[in-house]
Order: sequence, then structure tokens, then C-alpha cells
Amino acid sequence: MEEKYQLGTVSLAKIRNKNELRVISLMPEVLKTLEREFKPDIMDIEDIYALTLNNLAPRYVQNGSIVMNEVLKDEIICDQIRAAVRVVSERPKH
Repeated sequence: MEEKYQLGTVSLAKIRNKNELRVISLMPEVLKTLEREFKPDIMDIEDIYALTLNNLAPRYVQNGSIVMNEVLKDEIICDQIRAAVRVVSERPKH
């Protein structure tokens, strides 16, 4: 898979959006609060994750880079997860 992220001799595979792991860590908490209304399957969870990331400003980093301390509050991320759950539950694609 890393070859997909290869530009000549430069690997871009380790550049990541800092919000990815934050969304993953907060999703269980948000989904648990909504479990009476919505029980997502695998595809729903993938859609919620992707939609949440699309709605957040990306924060890309790589090893050895200067990291700006512009951290989104957990509540902003949780709000975006809840918004994504609403979209996915109202319009499932499968």
C-alpha cells in the first residue's frame, strides 16, 4: 500500500491528519449515547468516520514537522460525529 503514497523517491505514507485518531477515540463515546436510536453497522461506521473527517478542518503532520498547537476541542469533534450520525441514519447508502 505504501507505493500508492510514493512520489519518486519520496514516501508520503506517514503524513496523516491529526484528527483521524481523535475521531476514532471519540466515536465510541458518542455512538454509545445514541445507541437507543441508532445501531450502526460496519458501513455506517465507516461513513460516519469519513463524513466527520470531511467536515473538520484537516490538520496534517509528518515526522519532524513544526506542529502548530491549534487543537480542536473534543466537543467540536463530538458535534461533528453527531451530525454525521444524523446524516447516515437518515440516508443510509446500503
